[in-house]
Amino acid sequence: MLPSTVLTYLNAGVVAAFAPLPVLMTVWEHPTLAKVNRLHWRLDVVMNEDPDRTRLGNGPQNLAVLRHMALNAIQTEGSKGSLRGKLKRAGWDNAYLTRLIAIF
Repeated sequence: MLPSTVLTYLNAGVVAAFAPLPVLMTVWEHPTLAKVNRLHWRLDVVMNEDPDRTRLGNGPQNLAVLRHMALNAIQTEGSKGSLRGKLKRAGWDNAYLTRLIAIF
C-alpha cells in the first residue's frame, strides 16, 4: 500500500556536482491516492481480497472485475446498511440478489 505522501530525495553526489547547496527534499502528494486506498480497503476488508489464492492465468483479473462490479452494484443500491451486511443479505435473500443483478 502506498503512503499518502511520496517523498523524493536527490542523490547527494549529483547535487554536489551542480550546486554546493544542501540537498533539498521535495514533497509531492498524489491527488487520487486517497481514492485508491479507500477502494483497496473496501476490497480487502469487505471482500477479503488479500487472502485470495487465485494466481494462474486470467483468474486474478477476472475475479478483480467481478469484485469491482459487485462493489459498484452494492454501492449504487439505495438501501441502508454496511457493505458487508449487503453482501451477506445478497447471499441469503434471492429477491435482494435479483435486485442487485438488475442494476447492471
